[in-house]
Amino acid sequence: MDMAALIAVIGVAFFFTYTNGFHDSANAIATSVSTRALTPRAALAMAAVMNLAGAFLGSGVAHTVSKGIIETPTGNQGMAILFAALVGAIAWNLITWYFGLPSSSSHALFGGMVGAALAGGIGVIWSGVLDKIVIPMIVSPIVGLIGGFAVMLAILWIFRRANPHRAKRNFRVAQTASAAAMALAHGLQDAQKTMGIVVMALTISGHQTTGDIPVWVKISCATMLSLGTYAGGWRIMRTLGRKIIELDPPQGFAAEATSAAIMYITSFVFKAPISTTHVITAAIMGVGATKRIRAVRWGVAKNIVLGWFITMPAAGIVAALMYWFVHLFWG
Repeated sequence: MDMAALIAVIGVAFFFTYTNGFHDSANAIATSVSTRALTPRAALAMAAVMNLAGAFLGSGVAHTVSKGIIETPTGNQGMAILFAALVGAIAWNLITWYFGLPSSSSHALFGGMVGAALAGGIGVIWSGVLDKIVIPMIVSPIVGLIGGFAVMLAILWIFRRANPHRAKRNFRVAQTASAAAMALAHGLQDAQKTMGIVVMALTISGHQTTGDIPVWVKISCATMLSLGTYAGGWRIMRTLGRKIIELDPPQGFAAEATSAAIMYITSFVFKAPISTTHVITAAIMGVGATKRIRAVRWGVAKNIVLGWFITMPAAGIVAALMYWFVHLFWG
């Protein structure tokens, strides 16, 4: 096995994690920054630290990525497939970041894996794609939308007699905790996805025979995600924090608390790799709809949702093209 191929795949995997960090940093902090609960730099620093901590909380999602989506490829062909999958995901991350579109880095990676596997003649575990990717991709935003709406209604009822100014001030403080919980959940989910890819690369190269995640892989993936998070994704942050709806602190808290709860449940109970982007965006729409339906800018929301549906095919096409190019050199 060509050691250079292994190093190239791991290096690109780390770069994907970095782009994941700055692409998805908005998921954890956009609402807190837009409501002025936290300053942008303080929010990014907090999110980076919590991302790092979250990466060490579990490994179920990583095992799903490494074993449940495509058959484990072998030899240089396998390395070419992983390399192409990551390039496809990175390309989509950069394109959507440029246009400020909060798409899913997770589904970009899954689309890249499927596209590269099909191009390389490797079997796709379609039952795993359906159960672990497609169904959660549809269900989780619906749960986020309904959950955000319900939690916000509960807050409005519980605090209906509270002084509005004092309540907003207290919720601004509470958002520090809810944003931290969201960032922790983001690290739990997204760092593990890259860990699964690196484990696949180590298995293909013969450097590892079990599905265990080495400590250095956890540390490296968590660190790259945190560095990317601290770099910030201001374009997407503006979309989530202000373009869908103008959020106030109670709404921001409701959206973050709802999203974090969904992320923890799917990670620990179902071990399903879901999109933090899908969940937080849907939760923001849900809390905004409690004010009035027209308070949500549904035109912006429609563009975001359309982006969700084309993420996997778009990343898959780029990955397939990249595989055919890389295959010429790696055989």
